[in-house]
Amino acid sequence: MTGLAEETAVDEGLHVLVVDDELPAIEDLAYLLRADERVREVSTASSGAAALRALDHGDVAALFLDIRMPGMSGLDLARVLTHFERPPKIVFVTAYESHAVDAFELHAVDYLLKPVAQERLAEAVRRVVAEVTGRPGPAATADDETIPVELAHVTRFVRRSEVRYAEAHGDYARLYTRRDSYLVRTSLSALEDAWGDAGFMRVHRSHLVALAHIDEMYVESGRCAIRVGDMRLPVSRRNTRALRDRLVRNARPGAQRP
Repeated sequence: MTGLAEETAVDEGLHVLVVDDELPAIEDLAYLLRADERVREVSTASSGAAALRALDHGDVAALFLDIRMPGMSGLDLARVLTHFERPPKIVFVTAYESHAVDAFELHAVDYLLKPVAQERLAEAVRRVVAEVTGRPGPAATADDETIPVELAHVTRFVRRSEVRYAEAHGDYARLYTRRDSYLVRTSLSALEDAWGDAGFMRVHRSHLVALAHIDEMYVESGRCAIRVGDMRLPVSRRNTRALRDRLVRNARPGAQRP
């Protein structure tokens, strides 16, 4: 399809294909996808070969693809799809973290771990829409950075838009997302310089925070603090006024989020 045709198709709803050799996994994922208003149709296939046949009979925007399947694995199928003139987007859905590097070398849009939470699946759908249309959507910026992180000898890939705040750990920094945290080999000062234009602000010598993820700002006993999800983070006196000004500007009608 042309770019305009792709956008029109997405606006009408995505047609996605769930590929897994286990029927309960297919049924669970298909149920969650059908609950997403951006998804128009969900097809299913129980093998790589069946998936290829299904692609001949419909305009599929994305595959939600298991990796470990008998015969043709999900990675094998993804390699075949790279030879298509206009391959569908790939979201890997697996119980194993060990294939993340291979998945992203194949330009996967996302990598979900089973069991899949509906909120995390919704983010994957958003990424598919952004890839197909070129529109980043409300949860990311056009230049959203992907950060490789190490966790138990496995490389995972985290989008900058998923990071709620970062905490200083000597010459390292720990990134906190909604569910996990990751130690990265860079200083908080380096992240501040790199991410300042992407809506992050240093609120304390130990914390760099994504302004979009701040839920509350309050003062107790003369000390300012913010709430980010379930975490309460201190704000230094020297940064309190600047932070308040940034949050007020962002809250004004018509103001763009940082």
